[in-house]
Amino acid sequence: MLAGLATAGIFAVPAAAQDMTTDRDSKPFSGVYIGAAGGYDVQPNDVGSSILFDRNGDGNFNDSVNTITGGNAFSPGFCNGSARTAVVDYGCRNDDDGWSYYGRAGFDVQSGPFVVGLVGEFGKSDITDSVAGFSTTPASYTMARKLKWEASARVRAGLAARNTLFYATGGAGYAKIDNLFFTTNTANAFAATGSNKRWGYVGGGGIEQKLTRNISIGMEYTYHQYKDDEARVLVTAGTALAGSPVLLANNPFVLAPNTAGTTFRRSDENFRWHSLRGTVSFRF
Repeated sequence: MLAGLATAGIFAVPAAAQDMTTDRDSKPFSGVYIGAAGGYDVQPNDVGSSILFDRNGDGNFNDSVNTITGGNAFSPGFCNGSARTAVVDYGCRNDDDGWSYYGRAGFDVQSGPFVVGLVGEFGKSDITDSVAGFSTTPASYTMARKLKWEASARVRAGLAARNTLFYATGGAGYAKIDNLFFTTNTANAFAATGSNKRWGYVGGGGIEQKLTRNISIGMEYTYHQYKDDEARVLVTAGTALAGSPVLLANNPFVLAPNTAGTTFRRSDENFRWHSLRGTVSFRF
């Protein structure tokens, strides 16, 4: 009888091990993982973007900045990107696209071919989104925003075909955005807002391929969008104009009766970009 039990035990252990191996192999995308993602980010050029003005301090950015003779001080116009020089004829540099770098962690649950999970990321992208205006002085004024860092928490859901996963992903993003300002105007004084943190969303999809039981690689596309509508630049007389009553009286940003100055803001309220990245993950 003991021999029979021993024999049964000998055969039972490999059978149990085989069941465990089969169960794990049948759900290759279940479990916790850590990884990294890196690639290139591209922004859409916001055709028609401009700078809007509040001349009387009422909070409405629907005013014109006019010269003392009533002409439009920004009649040369606006362009997407950062101004090359003070003269509109030289145009603007395109928005800066750039590389992105992220760390990530998450977990998935697989049932048959269906995979559902959560993934969190933290990283940055070397992108800058700018718009420029040109005054008749001549002078240029560039408002820019740059991504300092970004974090996101997203749902991931898809279908697995053996060791290949096709998935969609989407969720909330939180980013720190630097607001920058550059001008060739040396007469006025300019006070610009700095960094701010904004909520947004991230969505896209990708493919993940298991190389071994623990390691996988993939490609992923994501779209990122944040509402960035609080950047402001206050233009005042400054000491240069205050020392010259004639120049002060003719400066379009502080013309009487609204001598307190003019506030700038961008017409495009969304900071958005497309990202294509490679991924690598280690699954525990």
